[in-house]
Amino acid sequence: MASLLAARAIASYLAAPIPVKPAPFEYYAPTTLDEALELMARFGDQARPIAGGQSLVPLMNFRLLRPAQLIDLNGIRELNFITAENDQLRIGAMARQRALEKSSVVADRWPLLKEASAFIGHIQIRNRGTVGGSLAHAFPSAELPVALVTLGASFVLRSRDKRRTIPAGDFFQSYMTTALEPGELLTEIIVPSSTPASGASYQEVSRRHGDFALAGAAALIAVDARGTIERARLTLTGTTPIRAEEAEQSLVGQQPREELFLNATQLATKDLEQESDIHATADYRRSVCAVLAQRALAQAAQRAKESPR
Repeated sequence: MASLLAARAIASYLAAPIPVKPAPFEYYAPTTLDEALELMARFGDQARPIAGGQSLVPLMNFRLLRPAQLIDLNGIRELNFITAENDQLRIGAMARQRALEKSSVVADRWPLLKEASAFIGHIQIRNRGTVGGSLAHAFPSAELPVALVTLGASFVLRSRDKRRTIPAGDFFQSYMTTALEPGELLTEIIVPSSTPASGASYQEVSRRHGDFALAGAAALIAVDARGTIERARLTLTGTTPIRAEEAEQSLVGQQPREELFLNATQLATKDLEQESDIHATADYRRSVCAVLAQRALAQAAQRAKESPR
């Protein structure tokens, strides 16, 4: 329903003279997180935070969004970090997507994030786009939500008066809708330690390099000393990232093989909810998700087999 309303709103604007600049707003540029949270609390749902701005600014230019206040987070250095601490990966919301892609510690211990990041638009987009901005925007074909759900990440949400941490899977609620409440900011992403003898893979199909994905899949597989699958995660693109838990359970305790992965992908996609639009039908997206899931599982299993213990 939300996507239908958004499509109708866009259609109505395209049918009329198209605005090319946003409605008037007040601009604030805090330099500390506390200052930003104070501004968010003061203005409530009338305010919008801006990070990279590549998603928000076009919506404002089309006047699909008309925030009364714009709170620029780019001057808050305490939100721009990528560190490995206590066997966890901690990512500040203002860390650039290109920094995530180029991080040596991410490539070494959380390679799924590096792989998924490389699919985001073009280098110029990743240079400007932020990790937190992509997650908060929650676009259905976005790569980082799928990867972080697969990795079992948690998100730290802050307001002036409280702090809470929720699983990535609970953060994405529906089409471009998240668990963020008025006055809250996504400030940090926490990714648990990687499992020894594990492998991961991100697969995606788009019309052209840099376009929005038509379908995507992320897989994570860990094996024991005999090569038996002891842990499996599989997530597919949809209105929100979709965990294929039944398929995951069918893999545990089994030896990796092509037939096993085929059966798992059939379980994952038999009732997979997808949407049709001008780019692809729901049936096409469902079929492509099945192919990508099988590829991701096979590659993740091979990488797990080659991974040092």
